[in-house]
Amino acid sequence: MKEISVQDLARWRSEGKDFVLLDVREPDEVAAAVLPDSLVISMREVPARIDELPQDKPIAVLCHHGGRSERVAQFLVARGFVDVSNVDGGIDAYAVAVDSSIPRY
Repeated sequence: MKEISVQDLARWRSEGKDFVLLDVREPDEVAAAVLPDSLVISMREVPARIDELPQDKPIAVLCHHGGRSERVAQFLVARGFVDVSNVDGGIDAYAVAVDSSIPRY
């Protein structure tokens, strides 16, 4: 599992990189703030919905601060996913460092 910064994530998005942004936060958190084009699957639902994730694309896992996403990224790697990155600092760091229009909560 790799770590990427929120600046790396912003670059991936702006360059049109072909990847999946997996948001593992809870529905109430996603209602408060979300990045467009995210695949939202809460952390507790990932094991049951793992077949929805492509094995042939990079996956960047995002949560509020980076803890839950790190655990999900480790889970995916343990299940055979090769190109998985945890977004260090989560959506909160993204809102601070990249896009201040995203609400912080």
